[in-house]
Amino acid sequence: MKQICVIDGQGGGIGSAVIRKLKELFEERIEVIALGTNAIATAQMLKAKANRGASGENAIVQTVRKMDVIIAPLGIIMAHAMMGEVTPRIAEAVASSPAKKLLIPLSQENVEIVGISPAPLPHLIEALIQQHLGQD
Repeated sequence: MKQICVIDGQGGGIGSAVIRKLKELFEERIEVIALGTNAIATAQMLKAKANRGASGENAIVQTVRKMDVIIAPLGIIMAHAMMGEVTPRIAEAVASSPAKKLLIPLSQENVEIVGISPAPLPHLIEALIQQHLGQD
């Protein structure tokens, strides 16, 4: 079974939206692991029906090494992003994980990805699933 981890911070809204859509389309054919930079984010992603969840730097660093796919906002590979919730260890662990990384180009940081048109979160989630995960 494919293991997909969804990482989010702050209130967990982006991760929750991703998990709801994944579970709607794939049901139990995939295992979704919610990794929150804080307990609130993890709790929200678990409410969205993630199979399992954990919070904090060490949980993220240890888990991303074993996943097939990582889905997260772009800031997850930027140290000190998400109002400081992304530690240098988290950014390094995600960036160096052997998992396929699907990063959502939403950022509250002072970073712009040239050539990317702004799109609402629901459209980005739809594109992420259609183009990169397909229907197993």
